[in-house]
Amino acid sequence: MILSGAEIVVETLIEQGCKTVFGYPGGQVINLYDALYMRSDRIHHILTAHEQGASHAADGYARASGEVGVVIATSGPGATNLVTGIATAYLDSIPLVAITGNVPNSLIGRDSFQEVDITGVTLPITKHNFLVKSVDKLADTIREAFVIAKSGRPGPVLVDVPKDVQVAKCPYQVCPVVEKQPQKLASGDKLAAAARMIAESERPYIYFGGGAVSAGISAEITALADKIDAPIGCTMMGLSAVPVDNPRYLGMEGMHGHYASSVGQDEADLIITVGARFSDRATGNVSKYARRARIIHIDGDSAELDKNVTVDLGIACDVKDALTRLLDLIGEETHPEWMARIAQLKAAEAEQFERVVPKDRLTPYAVIHEVAKYTDADTPIATDVGQHQMWVAQFYPFGNPRTFISSGGLGTMGFGLGAAIGASMATGRQTVLFTGDGSFGMNLNELATLTAEQAPVKIILLNNKVLGMVRQWQTLFFEQHYSNTDLHTRRTDFMKLADAFGMPGFQIRTLDELAPVMEKAFATEGPVLVECAIDEDEFVLPMLPPGGSIEDIITERGDN
Repeated sequence: MILSGAEIVVETLIEQGCKTVFGYPGGQVINLYDALYMRSDRIHHILTAHEQGASHAADGYARASGEVGVVIATSGPGATNLVTGIATAYLDSIPLVAITGNVPNSLIGRDSFQEVDITGVTLPITKHNFLVKSVDKLADTIREAFVIAKSGRPGPVLVDVPKDVQVAKCPYQVCPVVEKQPQKLASGDKLAAAARMIAESERPYIYFGGGAVSAGISAEITALADKIDAPIGCTMMGLSAVPVDNPRYLGMEGMHGHYASSVGQDEADLIITVGARFSDRATGNVSKYARRARIIHIDGDSAELDKNVTVDLGIACDVKDALTRLLDLIGEETHPEWMARIAQLKAAEAEQFERVVPKDRLTPYAVIHEVAKYTDADTPIATDVGQHQMWVAQFYPFGNPRTFISSGGLGTMGFGLGAAIGASMATGRQTVLFTGDGSFGMNLNELATLTAEQAPVKIILLNNKVLGMVRQWQTLFFEQHYSNTDLHTRRTDFMKLADAFGMPGFQIRTLDELAPVMEKAFATEGPVLVECAIDEDEFVLPMLPPGGSIEDIITERGDN
């Protein structure tokens, strides 16, 4: 059939299984939006309040579903407004296809109205990007974008389509959904070497990251831990891959990780790392990281091997295949002394928590515990970035993979609301967003999107009237110089804000109000905003100081 370029874009998205796209119209994508209008029975477009919100929504859609998220924006400011969202997806290896309009080919490079070299701008934050100059290349380019986005280490791809390419016509033929490119398989010799290292270990520790979520290896990780009698820890991006009720699971390690997880990793003699990149927030001072341990690093991206931490055995491969084959090579192991030590660390952590967390006032821990009563293992839990993110990472009882939706590598404040909308649209499920007053203020305009779509997102706003994470650092390391972190002068009435956007709002000021108000909030259909007043000096602990190591860990306010 003969179609215009704009029609080819939409037909190719439908062909590739795309059911929902997020975006915002503009001059250089009018043709594209007309094509969407004519096919609205086959593909659903969600209009956001801002292109950044659209990019975060497409990202949240991808994280929750495992499918490629798609976002559309016009040229110039529309395209540049996607940049933060694209970078967020890039740092967290999220499959995303961004389609932007541009001025006609004849006007490119002439400083035309709303012209920006968006392929040049996004070159460092995409796996690949394309400027499509001919309509006969358009369908195959979009198909290639999908292949790149979801193959190997996933990530964002941008396709820039000039206006004249959208208008031009050419034949279009429907093709099958593209498949991911097969990954390299681990060599038998390297897996045999890994098996020998495991057999020689007395204190093995399994450590995984976001790559475990994208590879779908929850079962393989738990099987490995059971077979070699090892504890399990993870990065923030690895959260939800292993359920928190697994007795071997110690939780997140690193700067704000669990005490038992961080100390256990430090005391291990072998760290089996899968799908993690040894970021600075996870390792602290690299020269003091894992000094007692040999390290096996299994990852889908060869560029990660020896990048941040020099390892003893690096294997770049299909990680699911590698773990499956490794399980056949190793024997049953028992390490009673090591597991007894892990039990001691878990008991010490529990004692710390009981000692330092007040029971007589409203705390973030109490809020998280109460929210969890109204969710299940498949409920997507989104966060913004800040203290609330770390409290959720530490204490929310994640049960199934792809239920933790949060910006890790870039740490994008304002990510959460768009991402929660996307996750809810992807799963069709009630979704919870934990946010803080600082992060929420950055993109609360997406409440317009939330109420327009009536997505069942419950927003839990932990309001301490400060930029809590920065204030915590100012308290600990900058002699309480609270420079521009006090938000008390802001006069935002969040209940009036909720009403203005057309959604119910509830306030919780005391511990006694927590249970009855939360029950009302979760009994309310559709989107809801719940504002919870917490203390401005509530800390995220434990904490490894920046550049510090495990001996510098802060577990109580007076430790520093």
